[in-house]
Amino acid sequence: MIRATHFIDHVHDAADTITLDETARHRRRLKMQSDSGISFLLDLPEARLLRHGEGLVLEDGRVIEVQAEPEPLYEVRARDEKHLLQLAWQLGNRHLPAQITADSIRIRADHVIKAMLIGLGAKVAEINAPFDPEGGAYGQADNTHDHSHGHHAHSHD
Repeated sequence: MIRATHFIDHVHDAADTITLDETARHRRRLKMQSDSGISFLLDLPEARLLRHGEGLVLEDGRVIEVQAEPEPLYEVRARDEKHLLQLAWQLGNRHLPAQITADSIRIRADHVIKAMLIGLGAKVAEINAPFDPEGGAYGQADNTHDHSHGHHAHSHD
């Protein structure tokens, strides 16, 4: 089976696309199939979040462009910048993956978190959009993420 062993940041002439939600885009090694049926083995050196618009380079030189599939999200807005930072702190304290924009935070839909945010004065809109969360703080400058928590200890009081 043909392999994809590396990626490129921008694609100019893709042979095909592969459309995946955020969870399915966080991979290292997996048999995959492009939207038009090209089968390949993703075989990266380490797990990473494949970003919308990146290209997976196949051994034969073809490039498969990664497309972020829209998924149910909440778009969280605040009354001002300080309030948005306070909401971001609350979400970060719960270790929730979040996509930060200039004036909003996008998170996965979760009715318990929605109730908390509304209780804190946030405006929460249900949207269907690609999810591209921020990367982690522990050696993940390329915006990959890791859900292990063995690297630090703290209280959730």
